[in-house]
Amino acid sequence: MKKRLAVAFTGPSNSGKTTLILKIARKLIHEHKLEVAIIKHDPKDKARFDVEGKDSYKFSDTGAEVIVTSPNRTTYFSQRKSELEDMVRLFGEFDILLVEGLKNLPLPRISIFRNEIDVDYFAFMNALAIDKSVDISQYDVPKSVDILDLNTTDEIISWILKNAKKV
Repeated sequence: MKKRLAVAFTGPSNSGKTTLILKIARKLIHEHKLEVAIIKHDPKDKARFDVEGKDSYKFSDTGAEVIVTSPNRTTYFSQRKSELEDMVRLFGEFDILLVEGLKNLPLPRISIFRNEIDVDYFAFMNALAIDKSVDISQYDVPKSVDILDLNTTDEIISWILKNAKKV
């Protein structure tokens, strides 16, 4: 039976969310031997999963729900907004789900910042991952927020394993 734990990451563009998620996923998979699933939110609807002219693009372009399957992978193209539960169901079995974005989801959340912190994120975060470019003494961080070193992947993984929510 898989753990099915989830945690989310938020932060401004170019704060390092994707880089951190990649480091965490690789370590969870290769060192901790866990199955990892990842959801990335695309708020500006600019992600492209296939190249114009290819069959999967043509099928998806019709507005249909499309699954492309091959011996080594399955790709799902949807024209509908999905709720977290719908996406979790698509993954089936996993140990850890890492979600980039979607700050309104009811998941434990790590916010990532470099140089300065946007205090508007305080209401959405359970942990704050920063590097030495942030002078934490300049901010009134809520006592309930754990402060993590953005460059210490093991510390962040430890926080995730302790705080992630069962989904």
